[in-house]
Amino acid sequence: MLCVYSAVMRPSFLPFCRPSITEEDIAAVADVLRSGWITTGPKVSELEQMIAARTGAREAIAASSGTALMHLTLLAMGVGAGDEVVGPSMTWVSTPNIVELLGGRNVFVDVDRDTLLVSAAAIEAAITPRTKVVIPVHYAGAPVDLDAIRAVCQRRGVTLLEDAAHAIGTQYKGREIGGSDAAIFSLHPIKNVTSGEGGVLTTNDSALADRVRRLRFHGLAVDAHDRGQQGRSPQAEVQEPGFKQNMPDMNAVLAVRQLPRLDAFIERRAAIARFYREQLASIAGIVPLDDPTWPHRHARHLFVVRVDERVCGLDRSAFMDGLKRRNVGTGIHFLAAHTQRWYRDNRSEWMGRLPNTEWNSQRICTIPCFPDMSDDDAFSVIAAIKETLVQTRATVSGGTR
Repeated sequence: MLCVYSAVMRPSFLPFCRPSITEEDIAAVADVLRSGWITTGPKVSELEQMIAARTGAREAIAASSGTALMHLTLLAMGVGAGDEVVGPSMTWVSTPNIVELLGGRNVFVDVDRDTLLVSAAAIEAAITPRTKVVIPVHYAGAPVDLDAIRAVCQRRGVTLLEDAAHAIGTQYKGREIGGSDAAIFSLHPIKNVTSGEGGVLTTNDSALADRVRRLRFHGLAVDAHDRGQQGRSPQAEVQEPGFKQNMPDMNAVLAVRQLPRLDAFIERRAAIARFYREQLASIAGIVPLDDPTWPHRHARHLFVVRVDERVCGLDRSAFMDGLKRRNVGTGIHFLAAHTQRWYRDNRSEWMGRLPNTEWNSQRICTIPCFPDMSDDDAFSVIAAIKETLVQTRATVSGGTR
């Protein structure tokens, strides 16, 4: 006979993520709005300097989103017609979309089944004479084996660009992600640090940094802040056709305020993750990702589980619906890019060739993990999982609640 786990229904909905915004953060944004300069200005410059200092990178360039920076950076790296870009399909579609829009071709590689990270061996096997760039993903806040991947790229003569959208604050072998080569961070609202919308490229390549800066603001030799100070001086000339993808100060100031709290954010996320791991160890069929074996600090951007229907008796959709009915939000990060409709129709050669990616794409689910969660919030997530599973098993066996 099944023993029904009971708990009090949450009185309000708990999203899978919510940004940590204080009254002081709100006041700082209001101060920028009152300043008379709300577009790219001193706060963007301050954010860039802070991130460069934290990561140890020579250059940091902020833009309107991580996706915008992926566009600008791949363009600056010369990706175009016929070029191949190697990376995982287990990523948000923005990266492969940019590759295709630039005329390149995505070469997808499989990920480890339990960490969802790409390996150096998988990347090396995918490199051809047409490979221009390799883009590994520091998935969910865990770093890839960066030394091994960098060695492959150097040996094969291809450019390394780290997708660090999930990885602000992540460390690999004692070093902060973003301190060498080129890395792109996202500052989207669900990320560990947010500017509302935004992203930052870090790099030690000054020529790359200079070109990305030009491309983000119409191809001018100076950005909006410099141009404002110079009063449309003759130096403000178009060096090449560019775009309008600069970050406003009213966004940057939010990240400037949050960045000093990043380590505390990560510590709180890590505490929630430890609790989840302890509790899920006794819940069959709801399986968290493994952490990588190399020395690292995980930023705990996402807490991802796999819903194994054969073991727990329900599929991901039913699991997510059950939690939603109990006022617990969830997400999917991600449906693999090559399984999306456009890629199925136009790049069908990848279907069936990435077994670990496809297995996880059908089962992964993100449960709430963010710094403003209380201990009671975390308990309520586990309670909702247990209740959902017990209800499903009771229904399958003909029982009632």
